[in-house]
Amino acid sequence: MFDTTTDSNVRFLTRQDLQSAGAELTLAEIHAATDAAWADIKSGKAFGGKAVLSLPEEFWQRESVAPFRRDFVDERLGWKLSALYCVNPTHGGVKIIGANAFNRHLGLPRSTSTVVLLEKRTLRPLAILDGTAISALRTGTYASKVVQLFVRSQTPVSGFIFGSGPVARSVVECLNFACPELIGDVFIRSRSIEGVERLLLDFADRTSFRLHAVTDNQRLKECAFLITATNARQPLFEDEELDRGAVTLHLGGDEVPETYLQRALKSGTVVCDDIKTVSRRNSQSIALHFSRKALSLEEIGPLLGVRELSAPTDWVREPGTPVCVTCVGLPMLDLYAVQATYEKYLARTQESA
Repeated sequence: MFDTTTDSNVRFLTRQDLQSAGAELTLAEIHAATDAAWADIKSGKAFGGKAVLSLPEEFWQRESVAPFRRDFVDERLGWKLSALYCVNPTHGGVKIIGANAFNRHLGLPRSTSTVVLLEKRTLRPLAILDGTAISALRTGTYASKVVQLFVRSQTPVSGFIFGSGPVARSVVECLNFACPELIGDVFIRSRSIEGVERLLLDFADRTSFRLHAVTDNQRLKECAFLITATNARQPLFEDEELDRGAVTLHLGGDEVPETYLQRALKSGTVVCDDIKTVSRRNSQSIALHFSRKALSLEEIGPLLGVRELSAPTDWVREPGTPVCVTCVGLPMLDLYAVQATYEKYLARTQESA
């Protein structure tokens, strides 16, 4: 018989509830959760999908918001509703994301995530959690994974981050946890220098590496890795601005120049977290590189040697060649992070009881 005692006791947990219970995951715990997710993804024990409904920018036709359109010349509105769904050996999960960059003008996050955690056998809900902070932190672990996989150096290297929002902040936290001795300096550039300065103030004396606010790409040439976490409408850098063997990780939209993608495809290593998901989302530079030519990353990518972080086997990069990694965000990572959070919440609240 299945245990149905939770059917009438679905918990709704806000971030404040999780904080009050001491149930938010530490950096060690979020990395342990995502490491477990990657292991089960590679073995086929965890799998899922993603659906995105992009809304037309008719938003700007409203008189109350039309004057703000000039603030989005260089940024996509990104008005969309997404659902990420997956299962693992014990649980299921659905993450619902509502996003609109205009939300910042209202003092709200650009995107808000709500996660329904399900018992796998019955697929009935156990809890509904505010997943906004959880989602940003799990995205930051992509930086840990990619830098650990592809950056090799006997001496500390420099890195560059585009963006200063929640994901960029999580990237800094995760790199500081996972790669403290590998990194010496990180340069951060964003649309707003004020946003970068706030980030630096918040991280003062909290990182083993030095953080620097920059307003141009001059320091990019000396960086072993570059991470983009923006909502930009166009590429953020030129290929000639990069070190020729730099590792790049792209967590946003159409941020990468065509010339760099061509070079990486020809002489380097191009990677997606999952080719099919990146291709079907068709919002990031590597997918658009093919779709603009009436081709498909899903069909052509494997023939050109595009690889996957989710593949059962790993590989070794060629030294001195470019590595271009694009990640759309796999729902299985969310499920393992939320499951770990919920289990920690239960343990903490039972202890206090």
